[in-house]
Amino acid sequence: MKVSREQMKANRERILTEAGRLFREKGFDSVGVAEVMNAAGLTHGGFYGHFASKDDLIAQTVAHMFKPADDQANGLEDIAGFVDAYLSPRHRAGVARGCPTAALVADIRRQGPETRSALTAGVRCQIDRIAAEMLNASPLEVRRNATGVWATMVGAVIMARTINDEALSDQILSDARDWIKSRTSNHEA
Repeated sequence: MKVSREQMKANRERILTEAGRLFREKGFDSVGVAEVMNAAGLTHGGFYGHFASKDDLIAQTVAHMFKPADDQANGLEDIAGFVDAYLSPRHRAGVARGCPTAALVADIRRQGPETRSALTAGVRCQIDRIAAEMLNASPLEVRRNATGVWATMVGAVIMARTINDEALSDQILSDARDWIKSRTSNHEA
C-alpha cells in the first residue's frame, strides 16, 4: 500500500518526536531503532524509508528537538517566566519532554559531527533568544550575560537531576534562579 506524502511527513514527525522523548529519557545507547518505531506506532521495516542509519536518526532528532515551537520562534515573551519554568521541580522531573541540552549534553559529546552541529545550532538559538531580551548593555556584555544565563540554567538542571538529595536539588534550582535574576535584574529576568 502506497503512503501519501502527507502521511510520510506525519510519520516522520512522530518518529522524531518519539525518538526525542526516548533519547532524553534513556540516552542514545539505550534506545534501539525498533523501540523508536514501536513508540511511533510504526513497524521497524519502515525506518530506512526515513533515515539512513541510527546515527542519522540521532542527528535529525537532535535538530528536531531544537526546532522552536511557533510561539517561541520570535524570541522570549517573558524571560523571567522562562527562567522560572526551566529552573523548576517540574522541568527537573520532566526529562523525557524537557530541554534536550540538559538531558543529552554528555551523550552528544560522544556523537558524530552532524549531531554535535545540531546541538551547537540549538545552543546558539537559545543564547540568541535570551540575548534578544537583554538590550540594556553593550553587545559584548549582552552576549556574555546571555551565555552565562544559559550555561547556569543548563548546569543547574543537570546537577539537580543527578543528585539524590531532593532538598539540595531544590536549593540548586532556587539558587540558580535567584542568581540569574540578580545578574539580570536590569534586563527583566
